[in-house]
This record gives sequence, C-alpha cells and structure tokens, in this order.
Amino acid sequence: MTTSATVLSTTVIPARAAWSATVRAGEHLTLTDLHGNQAVDFLVYDAHDTAVRYSAPDTIQAGGGLFLTAGSVLMSNEHTPLMTVTADTCGRHDTVGGACSKESNTLRYGHHTWSQHACVDNFLAEGARHGLGKRDLVSNINWYMNVPVEQDGTLGIVDGLSAPGMALTLRAETDVLVLVSNCPQINNPCNAFDPTAVEATVTAAATGTSR
Repeated sequence: MTTSATVLSTTVIPARAAWSATVRAGEHLTLTDLHGNQAVDFLVYDAHDTAVRYSAPDTIQAGGGLFLTAGSVLMSNEHTPLMTVTADTCGRHDTVGGACSKESNTLRYGHHTWSQHACVDNFLAEGARHGLGKRDLVSNINWYMNVPVEQDGTLGIVDGLSAPGMALTLRAETDVLVLVSNCPQINNPCNAFDPTAVEATVTAAATGTSR
C-alpha cells in the first residue's frame, strides 16, 4: 500500500533562467538536477508577508551545521520554519557561497566578465514580478553546489557531488514564495563551464492510498 500525491505542476527551467512559484502549506517542491552538477540558487519567503524570509544564520544555527540535506529545516529571520527537506539523493548542499553577480564575477574572473548574466540579475527580474527589490535579496541556498569550508574559514567552489537525475524534495511548512535562479555561471569548472536545465515539480500533499 502506497500513498499517492497529485502533481500540480512540472516545469523544466532552462539553463541560465529564473523561475518562481507559490507553494502552499503541505505541498512539496522537488528540484531535479537533470544533467548533473548544475547549481540551483534558491530563496524562499512567507507568501503572505515577504518581510519574513529565509535566513542562513537561523537555518545554520537550527541545523547545527553549514550544509543541508534530508531533515534540514529552512528557517526564517523570525526563526520560524518555512520548508523542510524531506528527501535528498545528493546529500549535501551549500548555505554560504552566495549568488554570483556582476561584481563577484569581476572580482573572481576578471573585468571582461562584467556584462555576463548572473544569479543576482535572475533574482531581481523574477522577484520584481512579486513586488520584491534588491533590498529583499538575502544570502541564498545553492542546491547541488559543493562549497567545502576549511578549518581557517576558507571557501572553495569545486566539482559538484551531484549527478544526472539526482533530486531533492522540500515540504512547505507555510504558504511560501520560492525564487529560483538556475545558475548561469560559465567561468567556473564545477559545472564544466556549461549551465544546464533543471526540473521543478510541485505536488499536493498525499491525500490517500493505493494498492
């Protein structure tokens, strides 16, 4: 006997693109890395009060570690739960690497990268559709990105741990607005310099059983 859930939407997010959705309390969002090693930058807000939004410090403190996996709870700046990771086939996701921007690209890779599209651009464009601006951007999650942290605090962005078809599922603990930037970064070898598509599937809470 198995539980069944209704698929509400399935969207293939193209390489380098942005996406957003409202996920109602009890619904699940599954993000699938279709081709492997594609970073999925992620922000989440209370759908009814976007001043309540994902907080990296609260999430790290509540989870007792820097990395996210099954069982991790995404906490708000009011220390309330927004979403919970209910399943994860990758095993570790980044909370501290941040989103690429024109400024960080210039610093890391040279001034010639200034005109290149970046995750901050995606967040600003997609967030504007929901009345959000630059002041509403906070430190984000990077699903599937591998950012080891050394004892001295040094960060690295290295080859990912993901592979084609790996997926993670989040349950909404309240109605939430999710923003995704399917990272357009082309200067770092962690994705073989080749951004690829990912899939976002929203399912309703299980409502019954089937034999």
